Parts: sequence; C-alpha cells; structure tokens
Amino acid sequence: MATITTEVATTARWDDVQHALTGGGDGASCQCIWPMLSNKDWNETTTPQRTEMLRAEIDEGPPPGIIAYVDGEAAGWIRIGPRTKQARIPRTRIIAAATPEPFDDDSVWAVTCFVVRREHRGSGLNLELLRAAVDYARESGARLIEGYPVDTGGEKQRSNDLFHGTVRTFLSAGFTATTELKPGRALVTLKLRS
Repeated sequence: MATITTEVATTARWDDVQHALTGGGDGASCQCIWPMLSNKDWNETTTPQRTEMLRAEIDEGPPPGIIAYVDGEAAGWIRIGPRTKQARIPRTRIIAAATPEPFDDDSVWAVTCFVVRREHRGSGLNLELLRAAVDYARESGARLIEGYPVDTGGEKQRSNDLFHGTVRTFLSAGFTATTELKPGRALVTLKLRS
C-alpha cells in the first residue's frame, strides 16, 4: 500500500510543486495562476510568466497550496487560500450571485484548483489534498471555506474539466452543497468557526 503524505507549498518545495503540476493536463501551462487573474490579465500572460508568478507567490508566502506525496514523490496539488487573494472569484458572476459571504472578508478561504499527476489519478489523492487543505485553513484562522466543484452525476469526465474538484470529494470531506451555480457546478461550504 502506498504511503500518502502532504506538505504546504514552500520555497524549499518548489521543485515538488513543479513535479506535481506537470504530470499531464493543464497544470503545466496554467501553473495554478488562473484563479489569481482576470480573463484579460490571464490572456496576456505566457506559461513562463505564470511560472514566475507562482514562484513569487510561494516565495512571498503564506503558502498558497498543498502538495501530496505518494511514497515520497510529489503527486498532486491543491490551491487553498483567502478568497481576497484570488481575483477571479468575485469576477465570476455565478459565484458572486451565489455566495452570501462578503468578498472583502479575509476569513473566507477558497479551494480553486486540484492537479494530480496522470499516474496517480483515481487513487483518492484529491480527498487527501482537500483534508490537508481544511486542516491548513483551520490552523491559519479561516472561518469558512468555499469550493466550486463539478457535479459529475456519476459520469466519467475529462480530467482537465475536473480541476475544481468534484462534489463527491467535497462532501466526503465534510462540506455541504449550498447552491447550484449552474447545471453541473455547485457552491459548497465548510464552516470552521463562528
């Protein structure tokens, strides 16, 4: 049985972040910067620029994500952090219309991206990443975590379409589905404190 561990993404773990993001799919080109930029800004950046943006974000801290390891090898990534630092969220109309939480509240965190290397997909890494992200958010003083996952309805979907995570994964980690954002997408929340 494989041993799964998780660590916050720090400067010392930069090579592991890159290994986790570049195992197939859009992670290599996105560099998990998509949640951080407006569409206009996103379209004006290149992959090398996004890579440097992620490196600078990790160097500046606090860590914007968690890395999952399988038997010591970086295998997956999740972005977790205050919504106030993820510029795309308030600009996404379906989220802005659905959330009752004010967008200037630093205690509201969001999970916006999962990446799992191709060879480790289907092994439960997303749930391990999400559980670690919840612990990290709680330790960092978050009051509430939002997610915006895909409801697969039990049907197989392309992995690149599942970077938001799945409703099933979030529900397994204790989140509650609160609102349908649009068909096939939900707003899920987990209250950490009052």
